[in-house]
Amino acid sequence: MQPEHTSAFALQHTLLIPAHVSTLAYTKNGRLVLGSDDGSLRLYHLPDTKVVKAIRGLGSEVSSVSEMMPNSSEIWVACGSSVKLFNLDAEQLIQSHENALAVIQLDANEGDVVNEISVSENQKTLVFTMDSGAVGVVDLETKSIQRMKTQHNSICATASFIPDRPNEVISGGYDSALLHFDFKQGTILSRREFTALPQSSTVSLSPPFVLCVSVSSTGAIAAGTADGQLWIGLGGDKRISVKKTRKWGGLREDMSLSRKIADGPVVALAFLNPVTIVTSTLLGAISQHSLHIESKTEDRKFESVLVAQTRSIAKVNGLAAYGDSVAVGGLAADGKGVAEVYQYKVV
Repeated sequence: MQPEHTSAFALQHTLLIPAHVSTLAYTKNGRLVLGSDDGSLRLYHLPDTKVVKAIRGLGSEVSSVSEMMPNSSEIWVACGSSVKLFNLDAEQLIQSHENALAVIQLDANEGDVVNEISVSENQKTLVFTMDSGAVGVVDLETKSIQRMKTQHNSICATASFIPDRPNEVISGGYDSALLHFDFKQGTILSRREFTALPQSSTVSLSPPFVLCVSVSSTGAIAAGTADGQLWIGLGGDKRISVKKTRKWGGLREDMSLSRKIADGPVVALAFLNPVTIVTSTLLGAISQHSLHIESKTEDRKFESVLVAQTRSIAKVNGLAAYGDSVAVGGLAADGKGVAEVYQYKVV
């Protein structure tokens, strides 16, 4: 199966804010949300670059956000050791902690920090990752919290649900591992550990910490590491295995592709469609990767091309995609926050 197109990226908007952009996401109706390290959140409805709504005074850095269903204006915000639910369409132009519809404390001692959250497709569960290496889920109806018995040996940076498998999540951490959980059973179904690339005599590489993960709508997984690797797992892709199996095989070594794509950390990535991945390095090199999913294993590969270099962002913290737009956020050279929005053009 060949990619149907290539792409080009054109910068459309640059958004400047006082504090650095710690996380960003698109809502399901295309509005852009920027979270900051000063405990604030801003909502934009592009192409208008004015802030539409804001939340301030959350007390800690906004580390992640995840919206509820498409026809809902509610959004979960992770900050510190808790997650808070807000209504983005509330009458107030500026909300605060007191306006939260719900607050769930994920660490009783408030000493741990939430890194990433995501809400499942069926809207019943929220997955979270912690600095301690813990991975857990919240039942959004009962607000009960369940932590996985097995956790990462270092910081757990990222997690995602697996499409069509509402009880299964994948997580990545600074222990250079991907863990695949069934949280209903409370067990690990599979795992993948990364090894360091051979070092040259002139370049000292970071360990292969897993910094970011994305799962496509067809069940393929992509992971970016601190030593510049892009790893793609195809064992759970429905295009290759039409018959649904009991176990998602996304971490199978014999069904994976990998390559060093950068000299620095790959800090953010997303599937633009089932055959196209966009990545960003820490220093803002944005690349597109086109998957070739062939019937023969030996013919499977991905091709990479640098499509943009951030202009105002000195260090990238996150990336999000929606429709034909890709937003990248982080901090500028002066320490303030900035996000750049690119249009993804089919050519």
